[in-house]
Amino acid sequence: MRTEEEQVEALKNWWKENGKSLVLTIALALAVVFGWKAWQNNQRITAENAGIMYQNLVQAVQLASAPQATDDQRTTAAHLAKSLKVEYGDTAYARFGALFSARLYVDKGDYEAALNELDWVLAQSEDSVMQTVATMRKARVMAAMGDADKAISLLDGLKEPSFSVSVAELKGDLYLQAGAVDKAREAYQSAVADAPQGGRPLLTLKLDSLAAKGS
Repeated sequence: MRTEEEQVEALKNWWKENGKSLVLTIALALAVVFGWKAWQNNQRITAENAGIMYQNLVQAVQLASAPQATDDQRTTAAHLAKSLKVEYGDTAYARFGALFSARLYVDKGDYEAALNELDWVLAQSEDSVMQTVATMRKARVMAAMGDADKAISLLDGLKEPSFSVSVAELKGDLYLQAGAVDKAREAYQSAVADAPQGGRPLLTLKLDSLAAKGS
């Protein structure tokens, strides 16, 4: 058994050989812990600030979309939507903001700018629901530009189950716009078949309207 002096000497030697690496390991571990906490805190603050700006945007868009909206109100809404993308572009709030921005451009008749906003959403988001919403809105814009056929082909790639009724109904609208009444009827029938009973009265009305025409 070692004497007390030998044990102390052994400890000194071990510290001499391993002390620096031990201190460095502890320092790195502390840096990781505090760095992680700082990152989490920064993410929380970023999300909160983005959320506040988004809520301001929602209110601004409501005002800008009203029939009596002023140019200043429309400018404010557009500025908030742009700021949300620039300052918080990697958040979901920015993608929702871009959807609002696209709507504002459509209201102005600037369809190309609306498509740019929707394409940005599609490029930024991997969420299937967000992808579906943006694609459906893009199809509507394309149809408004007179390209219903291309808009319909865009919808063919959508597979999100929770939107099957909405997608089929939109296809019906676009087929009808393109003058393809039979295909419009088929799309509406598909939508009605998938819809909950009594849940989409306007959809049923569209289908009944085609039947009344005897087309």
